[in-house]
Amino acid sequence: MTRKCICEICNCGRHHCPHMPIKLFDKTLEPCLLTEYHEKYPPYGDIKPPNSFKPKLEYLCNRVKMDGNSTFKTDYTPHEVSRRPVRVQEAYRPKSGEVDLHTTYKTDYNPYKIKPVESMRPPERKHGKGGKVDTVPTYKDDYRLWEIPKRKPKPPQAYCPPTARFGNPSTFQDDYGPKVYSQRDSFKPPDVPKISDIPFDGLTNHKISYVAHPVGERYVRLQEEYKPNDKPFESLTTHRRDYTGMHGDPTKSFKPEQAKIGSDAPFDGNSEFHDRYQAWPVSLPYMHKHPDYVPPDGSMDLNTTSHLDYIGHKVKPPVPFRPASARKVHAPFQGSTTMKDDFKQWDMKKQTMIRRGEEIKVPYPKFDDLTTFKANYVPHPINPLQSFKPSNVPRLSKTPFDAGTLYRTEYKPKRLEICPASYSTPPGFVYDSTDARGHKFFHKITPSEENLVVSHEMHFPKEVAVVS
Repeated sequence: MTRKCICEICNCGRHHCPHMPIKLFDKTLEPCLLTEYHEKYPPYGDIKPPNSFKPKLEYLCNRVKMDGNSTFKTDYTPHEVSRRPVRVQEAYRPKSGEVDLHTTYKTDYNPYKIKPVESMRPPERKHGKGGKVDTVPTYKDDYRLWEIPKRKPKPPQAYCPPTARFGNPSTFQDDYGPKVYSQRDSFKPPDVPKISDIPFDGLTNHKISYVAHPVGERYVRLQEEYKPNDKPFESLTTHRRDYTGMHGDPTKSFKPEQAKIGSDAPFDGNSEFHDRYQAWPVSLPYMHKHPDYVPPDGSMDLNTTSHLDYIGHKVKPPVPFRPASARKVHAPFQGSTTMKDDFKQWDMKKQTMIRRGEEIKVPYPKFDDLTTFKANYVPHPINPLQSFKPSNVPRLSKTPFDAGTLYRTEYKPKRLEICPASYSTPPGFVYDSTDARGHKFFHKITPSEENLVVSHEMHFPKEVAVVS
């Protein structure tokens, strides 16, 4: 005899045993066929949503009159407010006896005699007094004068301008010769209107294709007459009707009065600093005195080795090698240059402005009230175009309508299957036992138990009626 649980009997996947362990400690290692989704999200029946506790938006009228009292008025009890006592300041009384001005610094510190700091400056060296130095420098012992002949200056040369023409042309003159300027022809098409020789017939698509339709009369909606209301205006509002003011005393202020705190006696100018402070003598800080400057004895020798050993030479100033000034040249100035000789000015004429010709010519004779439309218009007969639009008429067929569809011909009704685990006792099974994990086991019905079990079979029609 094989036993099966509801989890194994179910074929839709939505039924399972209630997972409620019975034993505290179960040492069996059989696998559990329940899933986490089916365990946490059990199916529910038709459950209506909970009722809302939000008050309905209804107008409440004819209620108790408003008394105008608040929780502050009902719960607050006023107390008597007394004036704050003013603290009387005691008169100052100086202490008797002398003030001990000793401090821990005076008691613990022992003064020492300090000598002035000696200067770390090196002593001054006194140079030797009068007399010449007999030493010979290394410059005189090692250096020997060479006999260098003097350079003769060049005689001044007067600038003479060349009389011949400068015959070295430049690359610009060789490669870029003068060219004759010619005015380019404009490739722009002439701005002249093109006049057609064919006379204007005055026909348009609108005139040819337009079909006039009769227009019906416009519907005019009659305005309803104003009928005033027969009932008089009460001029009452919900505030006037429901609210009645209450008579009462105005609220009192609990703010304390601003009284003057102080005395009107004049200030005598005395303070604790004036009374207790005593001046004591203060010694001046030690100042270091610098010794007076004593000039050295004798006169100062201002001679140097350069003054004593240098020998002066008479040297003439160098003659400049630049040419003589142009002011001394008396030759006439030649104002000709390569630019003036090779470049000749061309006769250039200013390009005239391109203007459009007059499109409309002013006639000389008087206006005879004739236009081009009147003069050139030729009337033609109008032939309306034939409309190719299909007529909006329903097409009727004489053949009868075939009501056969693929759904009617190929549909095969299927029997509705119900999951056997949806019953309290699955059909064809008998309850056997429940294990420690909460699984309910059933076994198949034996021939001896068939008469004791109530049948759960449901009768379904063999065919299902379908309406198209």
